[in-house]
Amino acid sequence: MSTPAETLNITIVQNDLKWEDKKANLDSFEKKIKSHTDKMEVVLLPEMFSTGFSMQPSIHAEAMDGESIQWMKRVASEKKIILAGSLMIRENDDFFNRLIWMLPNGEYGYYDKRHLFAYAGEDEHYTSGSKRLIASVKGWKINLQVCYDLRFPVWARQTVPMTETDNDPEYDVLVYVANWPEKRVHAWKTLLQARAIENQCFVVGVNRVGNDANGNHYTGESMIADPLGQPLFHAGDKEEVFTYTLTSEHLIQIREKLPFLKDADPFIIAG
Repeated sequence: MSTPAETLNITIVQNDLKWEDKKANLDSFEKKIKSHTDKMEVVLLPEMFSTGFSMQPSIHAEAMDGESIQWMKRVASEKKIILAGSLMIRENDDFFNRLIWMLPNGEYGYYDKRHLFAYAGEDEHYTSGSKRLIASVKGWKINLQVCYDLRFPVWARQTVPMTETDNDPEYDVLVYVANWPEKRVHAWKTLLQARAIENQCFVVGVNRVGNDANGNHYTGESMIADPLGQPLFHAGDKEEVFTYTLTSEHLIQIREKLPFLKDADPFIIAG
């Protein structure tokens, strides 16, 4: 069994997003990140952190060399952190709600949101992704997902270890970056804890606060839950930057004491 490093620092930036105002949002995030004094390793921003949850990608989407990507590269390099959050991205004639995992050296991975929020018409403006992204840092494996994906447990489900020599769970941390409104926040909190329990992993949910142009109010309530679903950190209804240190000892102890994953059903996700 491979073992993650002893600790991993996760920083949540829960922010009010200025509607479709990239400069104001990027400036606000940069100020908060640069003034935060705790040791940072992975810094997580909300869904569509530069614009808010807008259905106008034809106006605001960027190419993969656009200003928001360049901003992520610069901040990640200057602060020597991994920086992650989702943006509107244009590729040819398609638009994606794309989570970027930016490394300090300027290299990156990305995940395109699979479950588009039809209730708000997201499926009419964006193209769905088809592949998961599980990143790695210091031996920690991190499954990166976006907002509405939280309602679909099969998409996040750990794969079943197939042999005695290869019995590592697929990932150790499950991340959701979101714009999840107050009127459905009970589901947000409940499902974050459920995903942690059923996958025996840490779960990190990063939400926004404030109001958007569609009349939605966001109370944040970003959360970090342990593999038993117990909240380790739960933000309130305010802007906040918080760093929490995950420990591999806690993760391993739970998995060894309660080896439930070995009894899970094997499955294949259709493309």
